[in-house]
Amino acid sequence: MAFTVANARVLITGGASGMGRLYAERAVREGALSVTLWDIEPLTLDSTASTLSGYGTVIHTRVVDVSKLNDVRDAASSELAEGRVPDVLINNAGIVRGNAYFWNTDSERDTEPTMRINAIAPMHVTREFLPAMIADRSKQKRILNVASAAGTLANPRMSVYAASKWALIGWSDSVRLELERSGNGHVKITTFCPSYVTTGMFEGARGPLLTPLLAPDVAVARAWQAMLSGKPFRLTPWTVSLARGLKGVLPTAVWDQVADKVFGVYSTMDDFTGHADTVASDPAEPAKETRP
Repeated sequence: MAFTVANARVLITGGASGMGRLYAERAVREGALSVTLWDIEPLTLDSTASTLSGYGTVIHTRVVDVSKLNDVRDAASSELAEGRVPDVLINNAGIVRGNAYFWNTDSERDTEPTMRINAIAPMHVTREFLPAMIADRSKQKRILNVASAAGTLANPRMSVYAASKWALIGWSDSVRLELERSGNGHVKITTFCPSYVTTGMFEGARGPLLTPLLAPDVAVARAWQAMLSGKPFRLTPWTVSLARGLKGVLPTAVWDQVADKVFGVYSTMDDFTGHADTVASDPAEPAKETRP
């Protein structure tokens, strides 16, 4: 039987705006029983919840800083105590830092939050809910981990962001295999790896050759369909798979030339600014925190 979100409980991190809000809108349109939004911004949470209310889906909100393990544990404990074992868990929250060489970045301001939010937070969130998702066999379960094409290729001026997404991809797909090998295949994990998405997080970034920036609704639609079908990976657009394949077969020196001079991958972040309120005054300095 095909998996459906109808009558399902959905939980989305970073769910108040950007792609997180679009995932929530799709869940409501498809008849989810409940949608729980976690986000760090209380006013945006309230606004989004108000917009989504009145369509038959119960909307829950919770202010959670997913970079803090205690916050995640307390929030998850409350969700489970209230009987909301997610049928669909979407690890969407993330930040982008860029436009600086690694040695010009600040470890406390840039490296730590990027790794905590992009890589470690999905692990903590999933760890808190996965045992209950495994135990509940009344309905198939889905976990969607929003990674990035940046996690498949090295890229100057976004080394820590790339590292965070590489970590997310490796962890996500390893847990997928653990679920299958342990006989818990009713919980399926999809790792989504899009190129740059025009949410504002990547303002100023340029897409490589034949790789247009993705509209948020297009990216969400592709991730959503992959999640519903239980597809292990979804890389988009097609050039992400092409580049990944070429990198795997070409010698490193040759690939560097192809990536830089032909596809233009290595210059995509040269003019990155992020959201308008996160532009750094000095172009050698990294942009401030942005979230989807």
